[in-house]
Amino acid sequence: MELHVIERSANAFQQGLTERQILAVARRAFGPGAEVRSATELGGGMYNTTYRIDLAGREEPVVLRVAPEPDRQFHSEQELMRAEYASVPWLAPIADLMPRVLAADFTQAVIGRDWMIQSFLPGTPAPELLGSYPQETRETFFRQMGEITAAVHAVAGPWFGPVTGPGHARWSEAVVTSLNLIAEDVESCGLDAADLRKAADAAQTGAQVLDEVAVPRLLTGDLWTVNTMLAAAPVPTICGVLDMDRTWWGDPEADWTMRMARAKQDSRLAFFDSYGRPEETEAGAWRRHVYEVRHLGALRLERHRLGNEAGVEDSYGAVAEELAALI
Repeated sequence: MELHVIERSANAFQQGLTERQILAVARRAFGPGAEVRSATELGGGMYNTTYRIDLAGREEPVVLRVAPEPDRQFHSEQELMRAEYASVPWLAPIADLMPRVLAADFTQAVIGRDWMIQSFLPGTPAPELLGSYPQETRETFFRQMGEITAAVHAVAGPWFGPVTGPGHARWSEAVVTSLNLIAEDVESCGLDAADLRKAADAAQTGAQVLDEVAVPRLLTGDLWTVNTMLAAAPVPTICGVLDMDRTWWGDPEADWTMRMARAKQDSRLAFFDSYGRPEETEAGAWRRHVYEVRHLGALRLERHRLGNEAGVEDSYGAVAEELAALI
């Protein structure tokens, strides 16, 4: 087997597999006679460890995604791979854009970690190609992003909160629970989470406003340019959507995708040409401040995990601005 890895420090969050482990996974998925010709670790993601696997006797490569060890996962990010697996039937409206799940093992009996094997999507990661297109054509990309997001948000679910549960009858319960879980994770890192606790208290106080959201909708979790593949075409054309492991049920306005679509006054605003333009209300604006604190709390955790101390520090000022609008 040819093994090509990304060099990482011994204490890096993402940890690779050995040749023996990769072979064990392949034989669990495809049978004892499976032969791995090559395994190439792929970059781009910052959570799961991902490989392109070439197997003897199989024309198309496959993708192996491996979750972090259970004790390395934050409580607010627990078992994300299982969430993605459970989301697949709900993501049927965009199934033609997503990789197919070929095998999955959550027993942790083979390598002590969850893993999933998916089909290999053709195309080029959008971050590598989008910038090469003329500025005036990029609105095409964001309109497609709006169409994809609208198709996901049109799916109604059984409860608010994680796709795999526990579910909540009210949206406010899901939001407050999520904020407190993120705060607990921040505190477990030795960081101050008092601002996130204040936001959770404000969300609880404003539960009635949150509970105006009565229908749980499927949220992509963190869909944006980094999760898309582009075809070779004269204008940016999305041909694949990846890594839908942060899906949950809630208010579409709480989705990361909506936050990013509003982040700059540029070509990304074409997103709303196809998605539609949500009605602007005082209650809706208040809810978005709550959601922004949740996003910033999750970013604080990610920045800490990546050793970005300046980014962690910046998050406190950003949360303070949102709290001023909430309290």
